[in-house]
Amino acid sequence: MPATKPRPQSNLDSRVAAVVDLLTRVAADHAPAVLGTAFGAEGMVLIDLIARHALPIRVFTLDTGRLPEETYALMDRARKRYGVPIDVYVPDTRLVQALVREHGVNAFYDSIDLRKRCCDIRKSEPLRRALVAKGAWITGLRRGQSVTRDLTALEEEDVVHGLQKVNPLVDWSDDEVWEYVRAHEVPYNPLHDRGYPSIGCAPCTRAVEPGEDIRAGRWWWEHPEQKECGIHRRPVHLVRRDAPVRREAVAP
Repeated sequence: MPATKPRPQSNLDSRVAAVVDLLTRVAADHAPAVLGTAFGAEGMVLIDLIARHALPIRVFTLDTGRLPEETYALMDRARKRYGVPIDVYVPDTRLVQALVREHGVNAFYDSIDLRKRCCDIRKSEPLRRALVAKGAWITGLRRGQSVTRDLTALEEEDVVHGLQKVNPLVDWSDDEVWEYVRAHEVPYNPLHDRGYPSIGCAPCTRAVEPGEDIRAGRWWWEHPEQKECGIHRRPVHLVRRDAPVRREAVAP
């Protein structure tokens, strides 16, 4: 588990209380609400809170077919630990077969366009299905994760999928996430202990070097401002409840 600096427990308690209040309101006002997670540390914190407070929020994940074995093992462990169903969405086999037939199994290394096409087939298309008829999409996004997430808001109107997008941990620090994990013995991906602060598909994720950005190991051959898979680079109307209201467009 990554080392963290001790913080007053009362501060963590207040942060957690605010997240629980937000999740409770979202579940009531935007039902049905769902949590989408790749089982990173942030997602596991949210699963723990949802289960601990018996919130009516379903959990889903996108199984790209290229995930590390450690992620699949954690998925099963979370299901057993919390007793919550996990809806798994997989890519359209025909689209995957066409991509591999035309460009090869690891085409994402050849160009940014092919990498984005792979992400669209394996992530964005299944996500669209996962969000059909949903009222709110909850994520574990944090502003501190990368430069592409600097403008992430606590709540956003996702105009592409037609629902609210809610990011309860948006202003949490990495230390706060891991303090919660330690305090509540939340299960987490063992790859975090091997230098993987951000974990995606196995061939597109590596361990980071000391001093590198938290998401430096994702698509490491690309520039930082390009390193999103597509599911979080959408035009949205930002409804910031932690700052004055403003409306912006995030570049697709």
